[in-house]
Amino acid sequence: MTCFRTVIVILGLYTCFQETCGSVLGRPRLVGPLDALVRTVEDFHCSIQNNPVNESILYQIFRDENRSKVLGFYSALSGQVAVIPLYIIPSYEGYLVCVASIQNNTDVQPSVSPRHHLRVVVPVDGAEVVVKTGSAEILEGQTLSLLCRISKGNYVSYHWLVDRKRLPQPSPYHHRNEELIIHRAVPQDSGAYSCVATNQLNATQTYISQSKPRNIMVKVDLRTPPSPSSPLSELVSEPELSFTMMREGTYFALVKCESLKGTPPITFSLYNGTELVDNETVDVRQFSFPITVDLERHMGWLQCQAENGDRVVHSKWVPMHVVPVGGAVWMHFDTSVGENFSIVGLRFYCSVERGTSPRYRWFLNGTALEDRGDFYWVEPQPKQSILLLSVGRESSGTYHCEVSNSFDNQTGIRSEKKYIDKEVLNQLPLTVKAVVFGCFLFLVSLVTTCCFIGCFYRNNQCHVEKSMLDLRLGLEMHKIMAADNNDHDAILLGHPCFMVAEYDNKVDEKEYMEGEELVRADKDTYSDQGESDSIDEWPEIQQELKKTLEDEDDLLDEP
Repeated sequence: MTCFRTVIVILGLYTCFQETCGSVLGRPRLVGPLDALVRTVEDFHCSIQNNPVNESILYQIFRDENRSKVLGFYSALSGQVAVIPLYIIPSYEGYLVCVASIQNNTDVQPSVSPRHHLRVVVPVDGAEVVVKTGSAEILEGQTLSLLCRISKGNYVSYHWLVDRKRLPQPSPYHHRNEELIIHRAVPQDSGAYSCVATNQLNATQTYISQSKPRNIMVKVDLRTPPSPSSPLSELVSEPELSFTMMREGTYFALVKCESLKGTPPITFSLYNGTELVDNETVDVRQFSFPITVDLERHMGWLQCQAENGDRVVHSKWVPMHVVPVGGAVWMHFDTSVGENFSIVGLRFYCSVERGTSPRYRWFLNGTALEDRGDFYWVEPQPKQSILLLSVGRESSGTYHCEVSNSFDNQTGIRSEKKYIDKEVLNQLPLTVKAVVFGCFLFLVSLVTTCCFIGCFYRNNQCHVEKSMLDLRLGLEMHKIMAADNNDHDAILLGHPCFMVAEYDNKVDEKEYMEGEELVRADKDTYSDQGESDSIDEWPEIQQELKKTLEDEDDLLDEP
């Protein structure tokens, strides 16, 4: 009974704690796919672990950049996982957050989950070849510019085919994303040109769109080439400036000046501020100037100038400051969740603290990973490298990335290593197990302690009650014996020879001690008799004693 009362007290204290501290809402966790196909339905899961609030929780998903528009919502009881289906559209791409709040209770402040990045993939389709320079028939020496145009798609990669054969790598043609440029075309460049556009989802599903062949004819020009001032000449466009670092004993940079349009010959000039570095007249639309570079020293601001005929155009100013790779290398990953809440995909990110021209390499168990494999895909970006990974048996192992300068063979900087295994990824974290086990052990210890204290208190109470009962029995027996003695004394006092003027019914201390000895003697007598009597007679003795005590109480109550 005492243990039950203790448990009730504990539950009451816990309920009081919930009522007083329930205003603190735990931070939700948003789990969902990293890549999603447009116009499909994907499930996102939002939940709060160890939530102290025992009320219905409203989960809402927003884009982190715009929290005024709800993408999806779901109401769930405390401890339940909210499953929020979203119909994927292109505008959902970016960082998503889950906001948890208590319905109809403004006293509890909403909490926001960590950001979850979603990439919306639109399958590529509708590829076709467009001749940007106009006619599909050009004269020898002219520039041919082809564009691979698609009707839809994102994150698209392009490659070109000539007569159903892929262009060799490296190619003498200028290939920039979806555009193919042939400077000073020759008859050998004639053929059927087609482009192939591809994009991927989770590095497991590839979408391909190939255009129809476009016949290009390069004819021999039997006429005299036009002069720069001729009406047939094309004015040069604004050049673009870029540089590539190299090392041959000392560090130097090839500063490239390139114009997309313009009839050669073109004169390119390179300036460092107001100082002319070098100039050159060439029969192509690009030229590279070699300049010596001091690492980590700001070399000034560079600008290209292009001229053919009466037109002079300039590029944008570019700072010439080369910083070698250094500092810390960070590697982290996001997970992609599939059916049954299991992790089916990973996206690793690798970045370096500083460096102008970093080169990233990924390693699995010490073996370098190329651009694309059966279960992975490397996606380079300007400031970081991304490794898309399909979780499976063959992808298990230790991963790390290495960053080095793209212009030398110095040892790169390695990131920390991370072991990836499908079973390990889908296990509960050790901290969660430790917290659960610790809470369980604490509750068991608490209940055990309460039961022990209750049993100890109950035994002490039983001993006290037994002592009080024995004392009362002794007092009652003393009263009975004292009453018998008083009757006997009354007979004696009534004798003529023993006349007493007054009797006060009070027993002095000596008489009380004598009475107590009589009670003890009486108890010893009862004890001796109990040894010879049968155990079955004890209930009858108790009943008689109880009846005697009740009769005595009635006599005492009478006036």
